[in-house]
Formats: sequence, structure tokens, C-alpha cells
Amino acid sequence: MELSGKTAVVTGGTSGIGYATALELKARGAQVIITGRTPANLEKAAAELGVHGILADQSKLKDTDNLVAEVGQRHGKVDILFVNAGVAGMGPIAEVTEQFFDEMMNINFKGAYFTLSKFIPLLADGASVVFLSSNTATMNGAQSSVYSASKAALNKVMKIAAQELAPRNIRVNAVSPGPTATPIMKKTGLDDAQMTQLYDALIERIPLHRIAPPQEIASLVAYLCSDAAGFITGAEFLADGGLSL
Repeated sequence: MELSGKTAVVTGGTSGIGYATALELKARGAQVIITGRTPANLEKAAAELGVHGILADQSKLKDTDNLVAEVGQRHGKVDILFVNAGVAGMGPIAEVTEQFFDEMMNINFKGAYFTLSKFIPLLADGASVVFLSSNTATMNGAQSSVYSASKAALNKVMKIAAQELAPRNIRVNAVSPGPTATPIMKKTGLDDAQMTQLYDALIERIPLHRIAPPQEIASLVAYLCSDAAGFITGAEFLADGGLSL
């Protein structure tokens, strides 16, 4: 229970890595707040986890303002901020639309950026911030230009934030998973047969020859939020089974 007495906010906590991390943080003693942008999904996840849920769309700064205000009113300070909410998508550069580009950047980069920015006044001295990035931020896969760029930009912000917040002993890090068994993969527009082909192809390329369960990524995030990681800041942690090698 090394996180007992700490307040944690997990954006996009209704499924996948966010859900698994909320579960892990709670198991370690933290008081957890999750966000989601679909009311039914948020209500279901919050009830299953036994945590407080707040409706918020990370791409809408007004929602983030409301989120910060409610968390501040209820809890005062935040010890753990996991900026997890994001979307995935693929497309060749020649076919990417402005709408696709804006949605990806508004959620994955702009939304994440201002989530951190607006929460800074609520962060307790000694708090931990973790961004969910991706191994694609340092890889060069075809058709992933917008998604990869959004995560690469996030990694740069993470490093600068680590410098800016160090005087308050606030640590800022990023976790970059590889292929993980989460619902976000199903939102790329691929059907079941294409998803199976994609996973099979990825497993062949991954040295450990498997897809990660979200619980493994959640454990890494929870470690970075604990006092055991007290000397770690400004670092990106790849958790991709060796795929980026």
C-alpha cells in the first residue's frame, strides 16, 4: 500500500491501459479519479473500479477546466497525474485529412499538454506525472505519421516539464508501450480479420513474441508514481517487448 494517502487522476480511465492503471493505483492504496468522454462507459468503469468518475473530453479545454475545478474542490491537491487519454489512427500522408489530423493532435498532443498545464497548480510538491506515449514516437512506420508525431511531441514536452517542475520535486516521465491488447487498437478502422493479421505480423517482429497485457504497462506506471522511483524524472520508458530494437 505504498501509495496510501495519495490522490491520483487518470485521464481516459474507462478501458485499456487507463483502466488497468486505475485498478493498480487503487490496489496500492491511492484514491483514484478517472475521466472518460462517454457517460455510459465512464459510469460502468467507475462502478467496477470503485472510484470516482468525472466526464471530460481531453480534446476540449473547457472540459479540462471543469475537471481541474472539480478535482480541486473535492481533493485539494493531486499527487499522481497519469495523462493517458488518447486515440490511434493510421493513414498515408497523401491521404490524411485535416479532420483526421486535428482530431489526433487535439487529443493526443494539445489535450495532453493542457491537461498537464492546467493541473500544475493542483500538483502537490513531490507529485508524479506520467504521460502515456508510444514506441512509435521513435520509430518510422509507414502510415503512422500523425500518431507518431503526436507522441514524439509529447515526449519533448515531458522532458521540458521535468526541468520546469524539478524545483518543486515534481517528477515527469513517459511510458511508451508497444503493441498492447487494448480496445484502442480496434478503433484504427481495421476489421477483426485485419486485426488478427496485424497482431500476427507484430508478434513475428517482437523479440519476446507476444502482445502485452495492459496490466504490465499499468505496473510500470504505478512504479514511476511511487517513492521507489524518486530519483527518476525526464525519462521515457520503452515497454515494447524489444520491437523498437
